[in-house]
Amino acid sequence: MIIASTQLIYWRALFGTRYGGVLGLKLALIAFALAAAFRLRTLVLPRLRALDARDALQRARPLIVVELLCAFAAFMVALQLARTTPGAHAAIHWWLPWRLAPAAAWALPATPWLCAISACWQQGVPKIPPGGWKFPSVRPDLGWLRQNRAESTLTWIGHATFLLQVGGVNILTDPPLTARASPSRLLGRKRWVPPALTLNQLPHIDLVVLSHNHYDHLDTETVRHLYRQPGGAPQFYVPLGLARWFASHGIPAVREHDWWQIGHHGELRLTFTPAQHWSARTVWDRNQTLWGGWRLDHPRLSFFFAGDTGYSQDFKDIRARLGPVDLAALPIGAYAPRWFMRASHVDPDEAVQIHLDLEARQSVAMHWGTFVLTDEPLDEPPHRLRAALRAQGLADEVFRVMRHGEMRRL
Repeated sequence: MIIASTQLIYWRALFGTRYGGVLGLKLALIAFALAAAFRLRTLVLPRLRALDARDALQRARPLIVVELLCAFAAFMVALQLARTTPGAHAAIHWWLPWRLAPAAAWALPATPWLCAISACWQQGVPKIPPGGWKFPSVRPDLGWLRQNRAESTLTWIGHATFLLQVGGVNILTDPPLTARASPSRLLGRKRWVPPALTLNQLPHIDLVVLSHNHYDHLDTETVRHLYRQPGGAPQFYVPLGLARWFASHGIPAVREHDWWQIGHHGELRLTFTPAQHWSARTVWDRNQTLWGGWRLDHPRLSFFFAGDTGYSQDFKDIRARLGPVDLAALPIGAYAPRWFMRASHVDPDEAVQIHLDLEARQSVAMHWGTFVLTDEPLDEPPHRLRAALRAQGLADEVFRVMRHGEMRRL
C-alpha cells in the first residue's frame, strides 16, 4: 500500500515539474493506471486463471477500495506539501525517482497484487451461493418473552447469542447484534442472517455473560446499547482483564472472573470455566485477556455455555468439579481447515464428544449459520453433526440444531 502510494506521488512529481497543474495530475493518474493494467495483464491474471479464483476479485473489492483511497490520500498530502512548502516540489521530484522508483518498478502497483494474494489465500473457500446463505427462521413471540418471569426458556438469536430465561432472570450470552463482526460498520465479517431479536426487541436484560473478546462475541455498539437500556444496565460477567476495555467505553458495571471463580446473582450461581482458545481485538493485545465458558446453576436448571473452544481435557474436568449439566450450548462451526483451526474451534465430532464428557442431558448447537469465518460451507455443520451423532449411536434429539429465532421451553 505504501509503495503504491509513493508511486502515484512519484508520477505526479515527475509530470508536475514538467507540465504542472491539472495536466500533471491527469498524466500522473494515466501513468499509474497504465502501470496497474500492465501488471494485472502480465502477472496477476495468469495466476488467477491457474487458480480458478476470479471470484477473488469480487472478494477483494473492499481491499482494493481501501488501497486506492490510501493512495489518493497520500498523493493529496504530497500535492499540498508541494504547493505550500518552498522547494518541496523539487525535492519530491529529485528524491522519489532515485530512492523509490526501483522498488516501485518491481513491486507496483500493489492493488492487483492484493487480488492475487486474496485469490491464493481463499483457495478452497466455498463460493457464496446466489443470493447468499439462507436458513429457516422463526419469529419469537416478543410480547410473551418480555412478560415471562415464570417459565425457563432458551431462544437462539444467532451465532453464539442466546436469551436464557430462568428463575425470572433474563440472561444474554455473547451478544454481537449488529450487521458485522468487525470494528468497522463498512468492512469485516457480515451477518448472513439478521439477529432473531434486535437490540430494541430484547426484553430487559438482567445479566450478560461473555466468553472472550473476539468481534463475533463482543461488540461495542451492542454492549453500549445494553448498558443504556430502559430500566437500568445489566450486570456484565466478563473474563479476567476485560474490565479495562469496558471502562474505556464508559461501562463500569462489570465483574471479572478468573477460571473456576464463582459469582452469585440471587439464586443463580455463575462459574467461569476453562477452555482452549485465545483472545485479541488488535494486533497488540493478543492473549492479554482471558477466555472461557460459563456454567450457570439455578435450582430449576443447570446450563453450560462453552463459548469458543478447541477440544481439551477441560470438559472432563468441568464435569468432575461441577457435576452433569441439564443443557449445554456447544459450538459446531468454524472448524476448517482442521490443521489450522483444531486448536481453537471444535468440529461437530468433537462437539459430540464434549456433550458426552459433560454428561449433558441435552445439548444445542451454536456458532454456525451466521458469519462466514472459516473454510467450510455455512450450512455444512448441521449435516456433520447428524453424522457424528449417528457414529456415537445417539439420537438427534439429544443434540438439537435450533432454527434462528426458535424458543424452547425447558
